[in-house]
Amino acid sequence: MNILLVTKWWSMVVRGLVGISIGVITFLWPAITLASLVLLFGAYAILDGILAFAGATQAKRANQQSGALVFEGVAGLVAGIITIARPALAATMLVYIIAAWAILTGILEISAAVRLRQSIQGEWLLGFFGLLSVAFGMAIAVTPALGALAIALWIGAYAFVSGIVLTILGLRLRSWSHRRTDDVRLAA
Repeated sequence: MNILLVTKWWSMVVRGLVGISIGVITFLWPAITLASLVLLFGAYAILDGILAFAGATQAKRANQQSGALVFEGVAGLVAGIITIARPALAATMLVYIIAAWAILTGILEISAAVRLRQSIQGEWLLGFFGLLSVAFGMAIAVTPALGALAIALWIGAYAFVSGIVLTILGLRLRSWSHRRTDDVRLAA
């Protein structure tokens, strides 16, 4: 997975840009309704799950471990599908769905950062993203009585900050990939 993550750096950048976009949209329209928030989160979780599955598929083709990415993809898809299919239930359970998803994703990202620490520089960004996800999930799980607007702003802030972190990580992976390619050319 280490080499695959570097060669597919663009998927981190895409995830990051989606997160930044969601954060900006949330702050531009803070009076977003709970129904819109539910659908927005559902779409984000599904897209994140699809991108995780794409990474797992690439890992499998490269004969690398893909279990964590598959699990992350399933978590994203299940959270997104439940959210969109049952918006009334999701409106009630939104806080807990988001919290569970953020905590699970965070743990998987921390695990990936630990595995990458021997292979690349900047893996701490992935670990930081994981810690941010876990902290966000725990924070909203213990404060479920917050109003929809406050939750929307928390989600917007989380999406924006994690989007920046993922974008930076993706760009660092890209530059590492280019340095590695240049080193191989020079050696030849």
